[in-house]
Amino acid sequence: MARLSVNINKVATLRNARGENNPDVVKFAIDCEKYGAQGITVHPRPDQRHITYNDVRELSKVVTTEYNIEGFPSKEFIDLVLEVKPTQVTLVPDAPGALTSDAGWDTVKNQKVLKEICTLLRENGIRSSIFVDPRGEMVVGAANAGADRVELYTKPYADMYRQDPEFAVAPYVEAATVAREAGLGLNAGHDLNLENLEYFATMIPWLDEVSIGHALISDALYYGIEDTIRRYRKELGSI
Repeated sequence: MARLSVNINKVATLRNARGENNPDVVKFAIDCEKYGAQGITVHPRPDQRHITYNDVRELSKVVTTEYNIEGFPSKEFIDLVLEVKPTQVTLVPDAPGALTSDAGWDTVKNQKVLKEICTLLRENGIRSSIFVDPRGEMVVGAANAGADRVELYTKPYADMYRQDPEFAVAPYVEAATVAREAGLGLNAGHDLNLENLEYFATMIPWLDEVSIGHALISDALYYGIEDTIRRYRKELGSI
């Protein structure tokens, strides 16, 4: 069954709005794990508008489940993850000013640089995951680059889910099958929520992990974080 990694970027956004330490991002991560989160995800950006590089370092001292750091592989980012050595680094192709991740890597055109980074991460004992669109050739490109996993970008699935779930999930099942045949682990993320998560996980039962932030933190405003984590794990069939 897929594991739930909670992306806590939005908690840092709320903290930064006042310039103080409320809510406390580190304490929130500890509590998420206590309430059943099976991983913590952060995505530090160059402008540090939510998670800061210092947050990344402080969280590395307390996260006891899986620690997943997402980001564009700039020199500063690579230096940071080699210092912290998280469980997993998810490589995303975001431009520096991107509001949020909105596309996967072209793993064919960027094969050389991705291969160099995946090799470097492996040499440092860090699992690599490459963020890709649900296209078989991009999955194969990630495998050829030496990635350990791919993360499928799921916003198109979420956008189409209400209209036609079967049609929405079809390219993901196909890409997930390619990943399994290539020996890659499989993650997913972006706009998965309590409405569409169960169907996605049921249709791809070999899914390893989902990282969810915006929807989960938004739901926590109504349900509280402990109940929200329980609800998401229930959708994944892991409780």
